[in-house]
Amino acid sequence: MINESDRKTLKTGTTTVGIICNDGVILASDKRATMGYLIASKDIRKVHSIAHHIGMTVAGSVGDAQTLIRLMKSEIKLYELRNGKRISVKATATLLANILSNYKFYPFFVQLLVGGYDTKPHLFSIDMAGGVTEEKIASTGSGSPVAYGVLESRVKGGNVKDNVEIAINAINMAIRRDAATGERADIIIIDKNGFRRIPRNEVDEVTKGKAFKDTKKANTVTRVKKSKPKRRKKK
Repeated sequence: MINESDRKTLKTGTTTVGIICNDGVILASDKRATMGYLIASKDIRKVHSIAHHIGMTVAGSVGDAQTLIRLMKSEIKLYELRNGKRISVKATATLLANILSNYKFYPFFVQLLVGGYDTKPHLFSIDMAGGVTEEKIASTGSGSPVAYGVLESRVKGGNVKDNVEIAINAINMAIRRDAATGERADIIIIDKNGFRRIPRNEVDEVTKGKAFKDTKKANTVTRVKKSKPKRRKKK
């Protein structure tokens, strides 16, 4: 049994957000880590790439979260080596849920979101006991009630570029009202091109009211026209 003093020690705060779009999925978080009333870090990463096309957000115990990240990266790599193909987002969520379920009597104190793009974008919310739900929008952590207020009122579908500002706004509103959420928004986009983190200066521009412009150039292939060999004229 966990007594009340242990609960206070284990209780941590953060805000993470996930949004499904037509062309990808957005994962977002703040950058603050706390130990009770102490701000332990102002630049911690809470959205991690566990595969080229899959990301995972973490809320809860930092040690437990880091252990799961290392474990998931290893398991996904083994899956790809054994099967010769990429793992699907749903299979990744199921794998993570099975790991958490096996430890339910000695649980990992975490709330997780798994998002990625295989044939289409997917977003899964996973609790510490291994419960999995697929969502269109999701938020975890102590600031999630504030973030959900923004998401429920503003997300109407659309593409990634239409929803980046909403994700940033959801995190910023949580920063204003939740003491354990702080510093700034960290934004990740996962689409057919894979996992990529939006540069801080671009996030700052959107925060100031400017429209989001995805500066990442699409992969292009330059095709070289083959010249036909000249035929020799017969004499």
